[in-house]
Amino acid sequence: AETAPAYPAKPHPLRRILERTRRAFHNLGFEEVRGSYVESAFWDFDALFQPQDHPAREMQDTFYVERPGKFTLPDEKTVKTIQAVHENGGDTGSLGWGYDWSREEAQRVVLRTHTTAATIRALQDDPNPPRKVFLVGRVFRREKIDYKHLPEFHQVDGIIIDEKASLSHLLGTLAEFYRQMGFESVKFRPAFFPYTEPSVEVFVRMPGRDTDWFELGGSGVFRPEVTRPFGCTVPVLAWGLGLERLAMAVYGIKDIRQLYLSDARWLEETPLCL
Repeated sequence: AETAPAYPAKPHPLRRILERTRRAFHNLGFEEVRGSYVESAFWDFDALFQPQDHPAREMQDTFYVERPGKFTLPDEKTVKTIQAVHENGGDTGSLGWGYDWSREEAQRVVLRTHTTAATIRALQDDPNPPRKVFLVGRVFRREKIDYKHLPEFHQVDGIIIDEKASLSHLLGTLAEFYRQMGFESVKFRPAFFPYTEPSVEVFVRMPGRDTDWFELGGSGVFRPEVTRPFGCTVPVLAWGLGLERLAMAVYGIKDIRQLYLSDARWLEETPLCL
């Protein structure tokens, strides 16, 4: 008589993508760092040269924490340097944003909107080249839930600090990462982000599938307004990539919510090896 099929326990598909991502960056010689879910607006925005009137900082886009209502800022020298960069460019050679920077706004407490808040802290801790760090962690944004947006998701963040770093180095690193994740088709498109210049968006297409290109995140070379305040005078490459979007591309999913539904059939049928 036929026996019922066995469905032994196995890691969740998203967990498998997360672990593959970590292994890929470890294989590329990166150091893994950690960060806190709760951050100050200083590290989440100001240290990344994002102006205090930027739309991303409004209540409609960012989760602000009421208690504690204020975050302790870093040492006064760092705070003054960031203030000068925002107001007039400081000693970076730029004009800054030309407004009166508010210490109170920088002290506000947020749920981190990107894991770059952790990698910029890593840059402050040790800005000396050569160094390569990465982080995979949860981030939080006031997104309307739909087929490609969630208010809580994972981001893959990384930086490379190196005297010889360049945009081509960045593109090659990301292309190799995605090759290790199973993607041979990777392309880049020019973009704009407040804290990198030049900036590019990353797209992949799953081999063997006649599908559209998946946009997976942004990357670029940190602007001097981001690196100089922390004593770093060499190029710093940076990226922030969406883990759930990567999982959608790998598993051929069209709705990001599928990753968090208790769909027993899909979980049973998703292969362990890809």
